[in-house]
Amino acid sequence: MKKFTAFSLLALSFPASPSSFGQTPLTSNEINAAEFIDAMPEGVSALTVKLQVLLDRAGANPGVIDGVAGENVTRAIRGLQEINGLEVDGIMTPDLWERLRSPEPVAVTYTITAQDLEKMVESIPVDYAEMAKMEWLGFTSGAEALAEKFHMDQNFLMALNPFARFIIGENIIVINPGEQAPVVVTRIVADKSNERIVVYGENDRPVIVYPATIGSDSNPSPKGTHEVMGVAEFPTYAYNPDLNFQQAENTEKLTIPLGPNGPVGGTWIDLSEPTYGIHGTPDPSKISKTASHGCVRLTNWDAAELAKLVKPGILVTFIEAAKSIY
Repeated sequence: MKKFTAFSLLALSFPASPSSFGQTPLTSNEINAAEFIDAMPEGVSALTVKLQVLLDRAGANPGVIDGVAGENVTRAIRGLQEINGLEVDGIMTPDLWERLRSPEPVAVTYTITAQDLEKMVESIPVDYAEMAKMEWLGFTSGAEALAEKFHMDQNFLMALNPFARFIIGENIIVINPGEQAPVVVTRIVADKSNERIVVYGENDRPVIVYPATIGSDSNPSPKGTHEVMGVAEFPTYAYNPDLNFQQAENTEKLTIPLGPNGPVGGTWIDLSEPTYGIHGTPDPSKISKTASHGCVRLTNWDAAELAKLVKPGILVTFIEAAKSIY
C-alpha cells in the first residue's frame, strides 16, 4: 500500500469549455465523489480517474492517469486481484471497490513551485546525434513536468486545467497518487506476454505490478534469469549500434546526456545481462503499447519507485507467458 502526501483540497470547478479531451473539464468534486456501482463508463470519466489513482496507491499500477478505462486499467485490476489472492478476471466489482476505498482525496489542488519548473529545455530532438550535443534532456514545458510528477497523462492534466499557464505560484488540479511504502523485494518477474513487471515480496507473494514494455520482435529481451547489479538515477545512455540497434542514420557510438526525456528516462536498473536493464521512458503514455529495444521500459515514476526498493543480487526472470503469477 502507498503512503500519501498531504496537499490542500479545494473544490474547483470551471465554466463549460472544450478541453483537449473534447469535453467539459472534470472537477475535483466530481472525481472525489465518484463511486463504482456495477460497470465502468466509456470515455473519460471521474470514476475511472478515481479508480486509476486507487489502483496506483494499492500497488496495481495502471500507467498514466488519463481517466480512460483501457487495457492498462484492466491489467491493473488483474494485478490487484493477484496481489490479494482473488480470482483473476480483470473485472471491476463492488467488492474490489470496497477494498480500494480510501478517505484520502484523489483530486487535490497544488501550487506550482520554482523547483517544479527547473532545468527546462526548448525541445528534444529525435535524432540521437543531435541529442548527444545537448547537456540535459529535460522537460519541455511545465505541463509535461507536472504531469510526470503526478503520474498523469499530459493532455489529461491540461484538460483538467484548461485555463492554466503552468507557471510558478499558480494553483492547479492534480491527482494524488501517494508514495509506495517500503516493501521487501525478493524477486522480480518480467512477464512478456502480459506486458508487466511483477514484484514479489515476503512469502513469495506479489506485492506490486507495473505495466511494462518488454522487448520487441526485432530487439527481443533477454531470456532466463539475471541479477540486479545496481541503480543509476538520471543516467547517461551509451548508444552503440554494433551491440543493440541502429537509430536513424547513426552508425557511430554516442553518449546521450542525462535527463527525464533521454532514451532511458530518469532511472536505470542495471542487469547482469550486458547492455540490458529496467528503465524509464520519455513517453509514459506508450508503456505496454509500443516495442522497446530489448530492455524493460516503465514509466519514469514506476522505474524510480522500483529503484528505491531493489538491491543488488535480486533476481529478475523473463518469462514468455503466465496464466497466474503464483
